[in-house]
Amino acid sequence: MQNVIGIFSLLITLLGSVGLSHAAEVTIAVASNFRAAVEVIADEFEARTTHHVVISSASTGKLYAQITHGAPFEVLLAADTKHPQLLIDESFAVKNTAFTYAVGRLALWTPNPDHVIDGLHALRRDGIRHIAMANPKTAPYGQATYEVLSGAGLWLPIQAQIVRGENIGQAFQFVASGNADLGFVALSQVLNPRNRHPGSRWDVPRHLHAPLQQAAVLLRKGQSHEPAKAFLRFLREPFSQKVIQRFGYGLNN
Repeated sequence: MQNVIGIFSLLITLLGSVGLSHAAEVTIAVASNFRAAVEVIADEFEARTTHHVVISSASTGKLYAQITHGAPFEVLLAADTKHPQLLIDESFAVKNTAFTYAVGRLALWTPNPDHVIDGLHALRRDGIRHIAMANPKTAPYGQATYEVLSGAGLWLPIQAQIVRGENIGQAFQFVASGNADLGFVALSQVLNPRNRHPGSRWDVPRHLHAPLQQAAVLLRKGQSHEPAKAFLRFLREPFSQKVIQRFGYGLNN
């Protein structure tokens, strides 16, 4: 009888081990602009695979610094192509795994529907005290904003009004909370179904700044982890592509 119980216990242990090998955790570092979209994609990925996705978001520059200092991320979804390539060059990411998963759009936005945004003219209107943007040194959307303002000759004239968020997520919160009258945000944040204040916006023409190509890459810590690779494959499947477009991004087709 004891032998039977022992064998039964061993079978339970082995079955449990098999289950654990198929369901695992995937750690993803994602640029702030893509947080809401990746949450939708991750929910579907979890439902289809039983893997659990852990998401951390920040500016691309900050995520790059965390990765180079040993952060345990397996996948990076950046807001540019430069940082994924740097990570490959510095052996923190796996060669030949980087690809553009989305092309971002910049928007000038206010949650106030009565405040008409007529392009960059809105920045000089009377009563505008604070204009939010992401830090151009760490956030690609901030760099794009800098290019737009510099090209229009507005960078210096409105310096006193600018409030900088550490990332595009914080810039969006400055505007959404009323701490800034309007600001340059990611179009995806405005189109996010959870945003209850669509307000008024101006989609910044693409030719006013360098393309916001956003690259994904498999990090060194995920090179032997099949669920991390599976997530990157899922990011290119039709379901994910539709989500990406629904949030206002273009595809690199």
